Amino acid sequence: MDPHEPGTFAIVGDGYRAGLIARIVARLDGRLTLTGIATRRPERVSSLEDEYGVRVWTDVVALAAECDADFVFVAVQGDKAPGIVAQLVAAGRSVMVETPPAPDVAGLIALDRLVREGAVIQVAEQYHLEPLVAAQLSVGASGLIGDVLQADVAIAHEYHGISVLRRALGTGFDPVTIRAMQATAPVMWGPDRAGDPVEDRLATSTRSLAWFDWDGRLGVYDFDDQQYRSWIRTPRLQLRGSHGELRDTTVRRQVDHRTPVRSEIVRLDAGAAGSHEGMYLRGYQLDGRWLDHNELAPARIADDEIGIARVLLGMLAHVRGGAAIYDLADAAQDHYLGLLLREAVATGQPARSERMPWAG
Repeated sequence: MDPHEPGTFAIVGDGYRAGLIARIVARLDGRLTLTGIATRRPERVSSLEDEYGVRVWTDVVALAAECDADFVFVAVQGDKAPGIVAQLVAAGRSVMVETPPAPDVAGLIALDRLVREGAVIQVAEQYHLEPLVAAQLSVGASGLIGDVLQADVAIAHEYHGISVLRRALGTGFDPVTIRAMQATAPVMWGPDRAGDPVEDRLATSTRSLAWFDWDGRLGVYDFDDQQYRSWIRTPRLQLRGSHGELRDTTVRRQVDHRTPVRSEIVRLDAGAAGSHEGMYLRGYQLDGRWLDHNELAPARIADDEIGIARVLLGMLAHVRGGAAIYDLADAAQDHYLGLLLREAVATGQPARSERMPWAG
């Protein structure tokens, strides 16, 4: 089957994340179509059917047996996810599950056992697929700034941020020592899921700082829990290589002992002043070379939504024989290290990872 042929999927869950995914897919020009939803709340059936125009089940097993879908997306609270995934796998379904796929190590090991028995389980981690982050990671992987042994990531919380760190440094499942601390401070309240703030008020922010020592490769994790959507707390990514450095969108490198070079990652958009092309992202370039080209153009979706769409379409390609988009082993490792980060904060002592079953 052609991996680029339009596909179908179903969703288990009816919360914020499920609605976001359904809205993104609706803008993908038929590349992926929602064909069914499962909810545990019978009172939601009628409104969901009206909103999305699909059949809604109140039983996951019934959805698995009756819904025509290439895969099922599980968008429920983390403690409920492993049981639902197991039910879908038992019914022969390919599954994509929200992050984290299980709340604890025991749950991650149980899901890994299903994969080893042949289950197709991928995880919906999008941050490394967002266009700017993908472009930045491309610079690090290209060799342009030499061997990257240090990375500083202030993009997203716990396993999300750790997933970017691990990719930036190419650490795989190598053992790591984690030192961490937290600090609180007041910060102006910013937008949230409901929209812009309606008054001036201060929130208490908790900033987590952690140092990941992969025996010579250093990852610095930095995240403020008020950072998402904030107007005054910004994301940051820095990669330090032997021959150069990337800091956000600035790339500094040294060609030889006499030749420093400074370049900028440039964002190319359609729809700005004087443009009649529509409004969408074309991609990111460095010195005229594409670092990340938006294959979803001209869909009018935000950068974080592009990351989510790439996860979904990657899952569709995977169930048709393509490469993994973000497999359970990677998701389990990222969440495991996030749990160790919490431990290091709570105890004030370094935490050391062990090799887990999903590492192979």
